[in-house]
Amino acid sequence: MAHIENLWVYPVKGLDRMSVESISINGAGTFEGDREYALLDPEEDNVIEDRFDSVGKTFNGKEIDHTHEVTSSFDPETDVLTLRMDETGETYEFDLTSERDAASEWFSEFVGEPVDLRRREPPSFIDRPNLGPSVISTGTLEEVASWFDEMTVDGARIRLRPNIEIGGVPAFWEDRFLGDDAPTFEVNGVTFEGAEACARCVVPSRDPDTGEPIEKFQQRFAEKREATLPEWADRDAFEHFFTVMLITKIPESDYGKSVSVGDDVRIRDEVEA
Repeated sequence: MAHIENLWVYPVKGLDRMSVESISINGAGTFEGDREYALLDPEEDNVIEDRFDSVGKTFNGKEIDHTHEVTSSFDPETDVLTLRMDETGETYEFDLTSERDAASEWFSEFVGEPVDLRRREPPSFIDRPNLGPSVISTGTLEEVASWFDEMTVDGARIRLRPNIEIGGVPAFWEDRFLGDDAPTFEVNGVTFEGAEACARCVVPSRDPDTGEPIEKFQQRFAEKREATLPEWADRDAFEHFFTVMLITKIPESDYGKSVSVGDDVRIRDEVEA
């Protein structure tokens, strides 16, 4: 039976994930607390007049190739961000309600240029602020990991950074929700519509522990992705094949609802039948 296997949010864009047992859909159709904070370029005009406006340059794994050197955790109850340098074991804590300037100084030294740690109201710093959580199946993670000797299944989870992992389904199950006549799926009364395939960047090519890139990653990935595209996928929904993971859209009528690990996942046609 299709079900939610794992749920994650990423409190600071580009840093480590936080596993959750249950999560609510906020007033922008994204997960509560996901990418709530980000590192911004203080030299750019980052004044946010509308919550869906562009915010200028953000620093994340694409710009910072040594994020693997620090392990981060965030406590949403206290707003405390904990940073641990993996090589030395040094630990730093910042209360992001009162010590954000100090955290910005720490990150500026870590990045090697000035950065400003900012918080934003939902949709926060989601790459696609008009869309919702990202979805991938356990089967997809296993299949992608099998393409590279250097990659484990949990490593694939960390590299690809999904919000929702679906268990009990075949690889690339999520592709069936793309295209003009694609169905939707439902979890605990929340409807998820397929919006687009997630185009990938340089981040998945890097080992999450060492930062070492896999040689010719994009080429090998795209070749394998095209060769394993399932028969239920709409090929026209893919501009290219350096994509994996589904970006969803949640209707406003479902804002405020929640989903949990273990919840059943039903394709909408099956729900209505």
